[in-house]
Amino acid sequence: MHSMTELAALAEMALLLVITLSLPVVGVAALVGVVVAGFQAATQLQDPTISHLPRLLAVALVLAVLAPWMGAEITGFAREAFAAR
Repeated sequence: MHSMTELAALAEMALLLVITLSLPVVGVAALVGVVVAGFQAATQLQDPTISHLPRLLAVALVLAVLAPWMGAEITGFAREAFAAR
């Protein structure tokens, strides 16, 4: 059984892990969004598909590439959280 202090520390670690794991995906989505917005502004194409499809593909690619690292980080956290103390 974990004490309240240990649970608070685990919660803090979990929140930091969520931020760490989501930051690359959100960053790529934002970067692709800015590039596509610039392209749309330059060409005056305003089709919604043009703005969503590249972002979707980029996020899927980042998730596929970073999945092993993300899984290892989550597994490490779970091992630490459920380790007998």
